[in-house]
Formats: sequence, structure tokens, C-alpha cells
Amino acid sequence: MNTIRLTMAQALVRYLIAQRTVIDGEEAALFAGVFAIFGHGNGTCLGEALQDAQDALPTWRGQNEQSMALAAIAYAKAKRRRQIMVATSSIGPGATNMVTAAAVAHANRLPVLLLAGDTFAGRVPDPVLQQVEHFGDPTITVNDAFKSVVRYWDRITRPEQIVESLPQAVATMLDPGDCGPAFLGLSQDAQGEAFDYPEMFFEPVLHRVRRPRPDEAELGAAAELVRRAEAPLIIAGGGVHYSLAEGELASFAERHGVPVAETIAGRASLAWDHPLNAGPIGAIGSTSANALAVDADLLLTVGTRLQDITTGSWTAFQNPALRIVALNAARFDAAKHRARSLVCDARQGLVELGAALGAWRAPAAWAERAARAYGEWNALVDEVSGPSNATPPSYAHVIGAVNRRSEPSDIAVTAAGGLPGEVNKVWRNRLVGAFDCEFAYSCMGYEIAGGWGQKMAAPDSDVIVFVGDGSYLMMNSDIYSTVLTGHKLIVIVCDNGGFAVVDRVIKLKSGVSFNNLLADCRVENAARVDFAQHAESMGAIAETVDSVAELEQAFDRAKAAAGSYVIVVRVDPDQWTPGDTWWDLGAPEVSPREEVRRARAENDAARRKQRHGV
Repeated sequence: MNTIRLTMAQALVRYLIAQRTVIDGEEAALFAGVFAIFGHGNGTCLGEALQDAQDALPTWRGQNEQSMALAAIAYAKAKRRRQIMVATSSIGPGATNMVTAAAVAHANRLPVLLLAGDTFAGRVPDPVLQQVEHFGDPTITVNDAFKSVVRYWDRITRPEQIVESLPQAVATMLDPGDCGPAFLGLSQDAQGEAFDYPEMFFEPVLHRVRRPRPDEAELGAAAELVRRAEAPLIIAGGGVHYSLAEGELASFAERHGVPVAETIAGRASLAWDHPLNAGPIGAIGSTSANALAVDADLLLTVGTRLQDITTGSWTAFQNPALRIVALNAARFDAAKHRARSLVCDARQGLVELGAALGAWRAPAAWAERAARAYGEWNALVDEVSGPSNATPPSYAHVIGAVNRRSEPSDIAVTAAGGLPGEVNKVWRNRLVGAFDCEFAYSCMGYEIAGGWGQKMAAPDSDVIVFVGDGSYLMMNSDIYSTVLTGHKLIVIVCDNGGFAVVDRVIKLKSGVSFNNLLADCRVENAARVDFAQHAESMGAIAETVDSVAELEQAFDRAKAAAGSYVIVVRVDPDQWTPGDTWWDLGAPEVSPREEVRRARAENDAARRKQRHGV
């Protein structure tokens, strides 16, 4: 057997370069690049290997370990899990900064390869700088914290171990059912140690994401349930996008006359004006989809885990005859809520389920009802998001203005706070897939970093980031990253003076504001940040506007600009678009305040509507 002598770090990089994938019918690199912040633990050995591989595996320097990993996650989302980015950090705080990003990838079922430096396997220089020692177990390092938030975890203490570990990491990240982040802790000494690796380990491998077909018995049982339905509703989740099943979803809905509601991850599965689009569903959804959910007697869920935001904490569905057919590549998700499992690829499953249904169609009156409800919903969106002279404008006014001036190929990105609900409701995608709202983990700080990753994945589209003042203050440094790398973003900063959506929730439960809006916090000087000046200091073009008309003009300038452009607008912290279902957030059982006791009574009444073990 022919061998080649390389350090572990050099072999790891060479292996990553050898992995190939298929994007739009064309062969491409599976690993498109590396986001890196170097330090002790990954700079001298892994950094040396990456430096010599720039043409095949480009390295991008981040400003924060968490944000660069978030950018990697957004890239994978944009590439529909068929292309992966790597994020690497030093040991200690660099590694633990990435733990939050790992949780984002895990909750969203998205692949990212995380490589962190680790302590010396030989333990001679012990303890090393930034090592957190566990007195009773010297094998534990901070990298063990990743175990709860990744799908695959390993610590590499000898150079030959990557021969077994790397293929397992790749297989995990590409598995449609187990997809998620993979983590390797790279011991500092092992990174630089050499080994005679088999040359065949570095032979190019072309990976294709498998499309598991449904079991014949499961398919027959699912078809029988669908055929008996009088009020069926499809709920399209993120799995529709990751399976590239948008076209099959539209064809299935049209052939069988079934309305489609979208989860947050499944938004933009259909164009907004598709005749069977029923709107977004759930706690930050539409009046149309939520009204249909109340009476639906069958849910065909496609690629969704049915989290509480989607189901209104399981109060959204009130028909006692309701049955669920869960079409999902992940057995874990398909088996939830006593659903009839249909474990398979979304695209393949829709095709075969459609064939099994033959000429069956849902009652025409049900689709007609859905169309009327969706028309009423869109009239409401027109009303709340149309041109306005209000000062300050609402979130909906801002989103509506940007949407009207945008191009069909523009990609909207947001996460956390009040903007997910408002963008989810108001943004009208004209193309499928041009939407990214991270809400499975609801990670403040994803917005700008995620926009950077989306722009890397879609360089010919304008990426529009909607971010609140709270998230901006948590993580904004990737504005500088986009200036450095030339990945232009248009960032809309909506300044409402604090954490307004949480203030809304607290006021609903207690009647008073506390510790969210700056005006209600323990501060001596409630100074407002000049976000435009701050963005300009990082090299972006920036301006502040006060009205919808000014925003529209500024957005036109942003579209014409060559580099990243930040538009700051103050928005009303108390004006929200309706359409929500109830969401269980809890309420104190004992309180001296009447408002709290009333909120508890309302909470108890809503909980009585919850479905248990559906």
C-alpha cells in the first residue's frame, strides 16, 4: 500500500479537499472554505496546513468565533445542506464561543464542521494557557461542552485517528435524517505529528445526498389516511428546501387540491401568490393558516419537527378527528405526536404518495375556503405594511417598504426578537427559497453573520438583513467582515429602544414593563446608539432615516452601492402585526398583582385546549 507522510493537520486539510459534491448537476467541492480565528491550539499546525491550501480551500478570517460559525451555518442553509463550511478556533474561549453556534446548527439540522484546538495529548505542558481543569477527570476539557450540541464528536489525540473519524463526520453531516454539526477537538501536539497515511485516503470522493424511499406499508397507510380526509392541510417545513422538493410540493398541492401552510424554516417553499399558499402558521403566523389549522382533520407535515411556535404549543389544532401523517427523513421527527410515520426523503415521498393517491382530490370547498382566508390575510398585510406617514413607522411599514423596492432574487435574512414574526408575516417572496429566518434556536446575533454566509453562497443576489438594535449590539462585527471580503450586505437596523418583543410578552403576563426597553431598565443615562456612525466606523456606507419615504429612497441608494450599506430607522416598539396563535410561556401561579393572576387564569384556560399525545 502506497503511503504519504504528512502531519495530522496537513492530512486533515488534504482529506477535506478531496471530498466532492453535486450542486445543480455540477461537481463542486464539498467543503467550500474555512472560517478561522487562529490562536494557540490551531494556528501553528492547522494554520500552516491551511496556508498551503488556499487555492482549493480558501480561509476567511472572522471577527468572532460564534459569528463566523453562524456564517458557516447560513452558507450550508443556502446550499441546501449540499455544501459545507468549516469553522476553526483556538482552545479555551475561542472554542466555547462556538458552542452557541453549534447549538444553532443542531436545532436547525444543519451541517458545519467545527475544529477546535485542544490540550496536549501528551500532557507534558499541563495545564496549558486557557485550560479549565477538572480535578477528578483530567481527560475533560472545555471541548466536552460540544457533546450536547453536535451530532458527531471526537477528540483526536493521535494522527492516525482521523482516518476513521473524518469519514464518520462527513457521513453524519450529509445524512438527511441525522444531519447536524460535527466537532473534532484537535490536540495541539497531535496536529503537528506525522504519520504515513494511505494514499487512497486522499482519493477524491463524490458524495450525493441519499434520497430514501418510503416503506411500502407506511406509504399505503399514509395514503389511506389522506384519502379519508375532508379538510387536509400540508405543513411545509425546512426539509422541503433541504430535499430540493419545492417543485414537487407545488405539484402535489395542485394535483390534489390541498392548501399549504409554511413553518418558519419552510417559508418560501411556495411563491407568496401561489393559489394554494395558505400563509405562515403558528405563534408568529397568519390568520389564514391558523384558521385552517383549527378545523383541519389531517395534517400532512413535510420536513418539520412541529416545534411549539408552529403548533401554538399544541393549541392550534382543535378538530378531535385530527390525524397526522409525518413525512420526514428523520425517524425521530416522523415518530412524534403519535403521527403516522412516513420516513423518507421529502421529494421522493411526495412523488410516491401522490402516485398512491392517484386522482384523489380534497373537497373543492376546503381549498376555496383557504383561498378566501388567504385573500383576507393579504388584505390585512396590505393595510398594515403599505405606504405610511407614521413617525416612527412600524416594523411592518419598514418591511413592506423594503419588500416593494426589492428584486425577486433578493434574499431576506433575520433572526430572534420581534423581527422574525414581522418578517415572517409581511415579507412576500416572489421566488422559492429566498428567505432565511433562524428561529429554531432564535439566536440573537445570527442576522448579520448569517447574511455574510448567505451572500457567500449567493453572490449574485442582494442579501437584505433585518436586525433589531438588541441583536445588533450583541453581534455586529461581521459588517466589517463583509467590507474586508467584498460580500455586500444591505442591513436594515430597526431601533425600537431595547428588547421590545420580550417587553410585549412581559406586559401581556404582568401588565408592566421591566428590564427590556431602555426606558424601563436600571440605567443612569438611556443614551441611544448612533448605529449609522458605528457602521461607518467599520467601513460600511450608512445613514439614518425617519420615515417610510426616506427609507425607500435610502434603499434605492443601497441597491446601487458597491459595498455594504446600513440603513437605520427608529420603529414603534408597541405596534405588531396580528395573526398569532397562543404560545405557552408560563405565568406565575401565585402573585400579589391582579394582572398576573388574570394572566395565569388565561394561561390555564389556554392550556386546557392543548392536545396531549396527539
